[in-house]
Amino acid sequence: MVDEGVVLQHTSRIAVTLRENTAELTAELIERYERDIPPLRDDERMMALLSSSVFQNLETAMSILEHSIDIEETEAPAAANEYARRLAQRGVSVVDLIRAYHIGQTAVVERLLAEAERQIEDRATVTAVMRHLVDMSFGYIYRVTKQVVTAYEDERDRWLRGRSAVRAARVRAVLDGDGVDVDAGQAALGYRLRGTHLGLVAWQAERPEPQDALAGLERLAAAVAEAAGCTGPPLFVPCDEASAWVWLPLAEPALPAREVFERAVADTGGGIRVAVGEPGRELAGFRRTHRQALRVQALGLAAGPECDPVMCFAEVGSVALMVSDIDSARAWVADTLGALATDDAHHARLRETLRVFLAEGSSYTAAAARLVMHKNSVQYRVRKAEELLGRDIAANRLDLEVALALCRWLGSAVLPTG
Repeated sequence: MVDEGVVLQHTSRIAVTLRENTAELTAELIERYERDIPPLRDDERMMALLSSSVFQNLETAMSILEHSIDIEETEAPAAANEYARRLAQRGVSVVDLIRAYHIGQTAVVERLLAEAERQIEDRATVTAVMRHLVDMSFGYIYRVTKQVVTAYEDERDRWLRGRSAVRAARVRAVLDGDGVDVDAGQAALGYRLRGTHLGLVAWQAERPEPQDALAGLERLAAAVAEAAGCTGPPLFVPCDEASAWVWLPLAEPALPAREVFERAVADTGGGIRVAVGEPGRELAGFRRTHRQALRVQALGLAAGPECDPVMCFAEVGSVALMVSDIDSARAWVADTLGALATDDAHHARLRETLRVFLAEGSSYTAAAARLVMHKNSVQYRVRKAEELLGRDIAANRLDLEVALALCRWLGSAVLPTG
């Protein structure tokens, strides 16, 4: 076994040797970052700060190795923390920052191991020194990346809160104010107010960490905008730690296909819900589509866990207007549907079959095709539903369809509790 003192002596000499080439290694790493991590390529001030961060990290790491400094007492260099904060302000992903540290670690460890091979002849000593160098490098990177990531996240939170508060105030002024200067509003928001808009309200129903929630919602908005062929980036305004208002600048006045929203929700992760308004033009349309999305969100919140991931005003507009008084809606559903309003899986299947049958113009064939079931099964379920109603389904048909729609979108929230 190699004596620890011998290992530390060799480590110190290797660190001194590498310290002499710190400037050269810094330049090499900067060139590597520019090539392999495009988001880190920026203006001269940012590149100068990156260079200072790399140089100070190398100096700190070599000092630790030279003097056997306890890594737990190490603080990330000032330039490293400041660089992390600047990346947060510019919206560069923290993943790119972490990747840069791992690239730097790999390059430095290669240099350290090569120097150990060059300076030491005894194989057992070489192995012991190499093991010590690798352990120290991982310990240093782990501690420093934790600190710079914390600096990044703190600054990102502060920056987003400040920027979001200003943006939210400007958006509210556009929504509520009279005599809005459209040109000034566009300049302040960085979003065109002329043209066609689609309003969304997105929220995280299964709450993760707050930062993760908003980041996921922002990714969702960007994905929908790209898939819908929008003319520019979406306007994204956080409402709280887990919900946001979004406007999409549509190229066409038509609502994008439902699959666009469903795919974006699925790709972003579980627990996200999206309420979608109808496309609207100019400032009036900007306001109207947002009000519609808010009404749809109210419906989704009333539905609770049974809420569909994607709900569009075109589908649920009339139902959404009824959720302001959920108790009255529940009583009305019970009066309208009678025993068909029983809250269990069997009666839910009967209600859904009857709803589709009526929506398809009372066609058993069309309903069977839509429900992917046999025509005779549709006939049986419609007959059973009619028996539970206690009246002909043609009687008071409008109320019946509205009540079934409420059950479709709100489920247990509008069904009698006992």
